[in-house]
Amino acid sequence: MLLGIMRKHAKSWLIKTLIAIIAIVFVFYFGYSFTSDRTIKVASVNGEIITGLEYRKAYSELREALFRQYRDVWSDNLVEMFDLKNRALESLIMEKLISMEARKLGLDVTENEIQQAVMRYPGFQTDGRFDLGRYRALLAQNRMEPEDFEAGIARELLGNKLRQFVLGFVPATEEEARDYFKYLNEKIRISYITFDPDQFLEEVAPSESEMESYFQEHKEAYRIPEKIRLTYISLDPKDFTSEVVLPERAMENYYDYHHDSFIEPKEVRARHILFKVPSSAGEQDVEEIKKKAEEVLKQARDGADFSALAQKYSEGPTGSEGGDLGYFTKGDMEKPFEDSAFNLEIGAISDIVRTSHGFHIIKIEDIKPSREKPLEDVREKIEADLRLIEATAIARERGLSLLDQMPYEVDLAEYAERHGLASRETPAFSKGEPIPGINGSEELQQSLFSLPTGDVSDLMEVDGKYYLFQVQEREKSRLPSFQEVAEDVKPDVTRHLAGLKAEAAASEFLKEASAGGAWGKLAAEKGLEIVKTDFFSRTEPVEPIGRRGEFNEIVFSLHEGKRFPDEVFQDTEGAFVFRWEEAQPFDEETFKKEKGRYLFQAMTMKHQAAFNGWLESLRQKADVEILTPLNET
Repeated sequence: MLLGIMRKHAKSWLIKTLIAIIAIVFVFYFGYSFTSDRTIKVASVNGEIITGLEYRKAYSELREALFRQYRDVWSDNLVEMFDLKNRALESLIMEKLISMEARKLGLDVTENEIQQAVMRYPGFQTDGRFDLGRYRALLAQNRMEPEDFEAGIARELLGNKLRQFVLGFVPATEEEARDYFKYLNEKIRISYITFDPDQFLEEVAPSESEMESYFQEHKEAYRIPEKIRLTYISLDPKDFTSEVVLPERAMENYYDYHHDSFIEPKEVRARHILFKVPSSAGEQDVEEIKKKAEEVLKQARDGADFSALAQKYSEGPTGSEGGDLGYFTKGDMEKPFEDSAFNLEIGAISDIVRTSHGFHIIKIEDIKPSREKPLEDVREKIEADLRLIEATAIARERGLSLLDQMPYEVDLAEYAERHGLASRETPAFSKGEPIPGINGSEELQQSLFSLPTGDVSDLMEVDGKYYLFQVQEREKSRLPSFQEVAEDVKPDVTRHLAGLKAEAAASEFLKEASAGGAWGKLAAEKGLEIVKTDFFSRTEPVEPIGRRGEFNEIVFSLHEGKRFPDEVFQDTEGAFVFRWEEAQPFDEETFKKEKGRYLFQAMTMKHQAAFNGWLESLRQKADVEILTPLNET
């Protein structure tokens, strides 16, 4: 209620006085709080204190980053969901440990180093030079003081120095670079046979006991997720358009300000004859196609009917219509085509024009010059746009006013009725399902599921409408009884049993093949199809298996002396028996050319793993004591 009054009377002497009183309270109360933050001891790290002020700053930065991501659907409960308090403290602990180790080693960062790093920051540069105004504007936009940003740069520089010192004695060898190159570029060919569970479905009929046993072993797969049921008020700006009063001057100002959007661009109507050039065409083929186009161009310029020529020779979709493309503006066609068409007069025929489709001959049928639409022609659209803009502001203000006047504990449906508004209820839905009647983003769902039962959300904008949500009921996640999900379990058990039969058949086949049985002959006797792959690397998918670490581990461990794996490979597509065919020779020349890059990449990975391990070791050895519970800071 207070906020609503303040918005309506922001310029009155009463509000100015009230703001002055609030300001005094802030100075005395929060001024004391700010000072006291310095004396609060949140935690001790090897004897060094993390103060309340340090903690509040780290927490605020994390909270601000989260708010920017979830701005339109913000809820304070997201702070708890993302565990920001503990994350802020953990980041400070790591900062302290890095700082301590840096001091032990005599490492420091100078003001000049910080200044140079800031000036090199790409986001603060205009035309390759540091722009002080851009620097201040970007920091202000992100609610950050220069001192805080520069302190963050200092921490980053110090961390880099420490990393370089610690890892200076961890070089990458040429052999490691070679291994990394081979790992990424090694290619093999395999052949495989698939044993599809669908082929065994008719052989299995699960009993009740088998179904119950399977359910007991896979209960989590049938877990019923948490669900919520919402009551909500929707404020659609379209419902407030009748309240909008638009003076003539407002429409004139809008027209003047958006003048460029009311200019109709030049339009050209053209016909064309297309001679397609396949992507596989060689130089000689291209020349022959071009020669044919030139012969038709000569006919057109000698007076032959262009439409008839297009019907006879054009290979484009408009050929049967005499090559008529209708009217188009700049940006509708490929640039070479567009450049030619917009530089011709009515009736003119172009030279041969090459695009990605092939060779074109263009004839201009008509030209509509660019023109400025007068206000009267666009008045209706301007009025509709302005009404929607003003109605959106009214809808938002109405939503904020409802929120300001809302009692702490409220039934949203009753509250809506008292204010002459309709409320709606959703059926229960789980996270990941569309919100019934609304849909909305993943962030909106995160925000709503973080609301305690009975709480009302902040005003949220979803697809141009404003909403207030209340969690009316919450069904906790639970494990169902077998009877509840028996219909879902039965097909799963059936396919599971069919999969076991497929695996058994595949294992028997693998045993025979590994023992020396002729691969092709064995497959032919059992009516099985052998699929041969092209050469592939670890980063390339092999259908229908895809790109999976377990698959790569199996097939890339095979070689000429061991062509079959020890076991079959099984996934949702079936059971597979693989046979190694051949490997591409190691490309020594390519490795020599790119050795530097692979040395750097191998060293980067090695350093990252070593540094992370070193930091984890520091954290485990550190003497960390929480001095003030986070819920009291």
